Amino acid sequence: MSEASSVVVHLLDKEFRVACPADEKENLIRAARFLDDKMREVRASNVLGLERIAVMTALNLAHELLQTSGALSQQSSDGDRIGKLLGKVEAELKELDDISRQSASNQVY
Repeated sequence: MSEASSVVVHLLDKEFRVACPADEKENLIRAARFLDDKMREVRASNVLGLERIAVMTALNLAHELLQTSGALSQQSSDGDRIGKLLGKVEAELKELDDISRQSASNQVY
């Protein structure tokens, strides 16, 4: 387990000191840059006040997360259905192969 350290991040030109494990420092910095970019986008749409910008950004990110989660869930569900269909197709192919072999062995020459 890595030792916790303090990292300074900047959000909308404000400085925040955040504690995090040393091995997560780069991820925290990347996340802060991402969040800063998103907050700047919200501010550019004429939302005023740091608190309101933060709340609107959080809502936008939560919305994106839920959409992505739903899409992944749908893909998983689709994958399950495809797997079941493939299983049925494989079972039918095996049955046809068995019938074909049985028919070939019963043929009189």
